[in-house]
Amino acid sequence: MLVGLLASCKKDDKALDDTITPVSNYISPADNTFIKLDPPSNAAVTFEWSQARAADGTLVLYEVVFDKDGGDFSKPVYTTVSGTNGLDTKLVLSHGDLNKIANLAGIQSQSQGKLKWMVNASKGLNVMPAATARTLTVERPAGFSVIPGNLYLSGSGTEGGATLSQALPFKRLSSGVFELYTKLSPGDVKIVDATTGTPTNYYISGTKLLQGATTTNPTSTTGVYRMTLDFNNGSAVLTEIQSVGLWVAAQNKVTVTLPYVGQGLWEIDNTPIEFFQFSWGRDERYKFIFTEKDAAGNVKARQYGSTNVDNVPPTATTAAAYFYLVPVADDQWNNTFKFPGTADHKSVDILVMMQPAAYTHQVKVH
Repeated sequence: MLVGLLASCKKDDKALDDTITPVSNYISPADNTFIKLDPPSNAAVTFEWSQARAADGTLVLYEVVFDKDGGDFSKPVYTTVSGTNGLDTKLVLSHGDLNKIANLAGIQSQSQGKLKWMVNASKGLNVMPAATARTLTVERPAGFSVIPGNLYLSGSGTEGGATLSQALPFKRLSSGVFELYTKLSPGDVKIVDATTGTPTNYYISGTKLLQGATTTNPTSTTGVYRMTLDFNNGSAVLTEIQSVGLWVAAQNKVTVTLPYVGQGLWEIDNTPIEFFQFSWGRDERYKFIFTEKDAAGNVKARQYGSTNVDNVPPTATTAAAYFYLVPVADDQWNNTFKFPGTADHKSVDILVMMQPAAYTHQVKVH
C-alpha cells in the first residue's frame, strides 16, 4: 500500500507540472518587414512561429502581443490569442486589423512607423514570453482605423446651434461615408460621433477630414452645402447648393426655384401647374435641378430624378419609394416623375427633402 501511495503521488506531481519552453523561432513575417497597409483590399498578414513544449506533453496556448517601437511589452498596445482560440501556432490579421493596431501605437495616418510583436506561450498560470521579439514597419493609409457608426454636426455656425443634444445627424451612405445637406454660417463648426457624454471630435481642413477638437468653420461664406465625409480615405468635400429648381420635361427648363427653408428642406407653396399640350395628349413629367458649385468655383447643373426610367402618375396608394430622389443622367425624358392627374391647372405645394431619413420629395395638390 505504501509503495502504491508513493507511486500515486509521483503521478500527481507529474500531472501538475506546468513547465513549458518558450517559442524559440519565428517563421513569418521576417524581421523588419515593411507593409504598406491597404484595408479595403482585404489583404492579410500571417504571423507564424514554432511550437513551444510542455513538460507533461499537453497542449500549449499562444497569444501575440504588440507594442510601440521601443516598448518592453509591459504595457502592450494590443494582445490577441492565436487561431483556434489560442491553439494554433499562427495568427492571421487583416490590413484593417493592423491599421487599428498601428493607430493604438501612435502611428498617424499617411505615416510610417514601427510595431514590435512577440509571442507568449502559456499553460495554466505559467506564461512564458518568447526569447526575442520582431519588428514590423507599416505605412498607414489616409483615413481612420476606427470608423464611427453615427455622425453629427454641431456648433454656433450650424443650423443646430452649439447645444450638443441638438446636433444635426448625417446620413450614412455606406460604411465610413456620411453626407449632410445643411446651411453653414460664421461661427464654430464641429463634427462628433455622439450627442451625449464625451464624443470623439473631427474637423475639416481643406479637403482633409481629421480627428481633433478644432472647431473652425470649413467655409468662409454663408451658404447651403452638401458635406460629404469619407472616413475610409480621410477626405472631405463641401459642395455649395446654389439653388434647387423644378424642371419641367416638356419645356426642358426650370420653371420655378424652391427656396431653402432649413435643415435640408426646400419648399414652395401655391405654385401653378399646367401640363404641356402635345398632339398625343398632355405631358406631366418633371425632375429637379440642383445648381452646385464645387470648392474650385466650378458651377454645374445636376439632375435629380426617379430611380425608374419611366413612371405612371402617382395616386393615394403609391409607395413612398416612388418619390425618392437620386442623381440621374442629363436627359430630357428619362427618370422623370409625373404629377398626379389632378394637378393640371391647379396650384401645388412642393417640398424637396434631403434629410438623413430619405432623399425624397412631396407634391400636394390644392
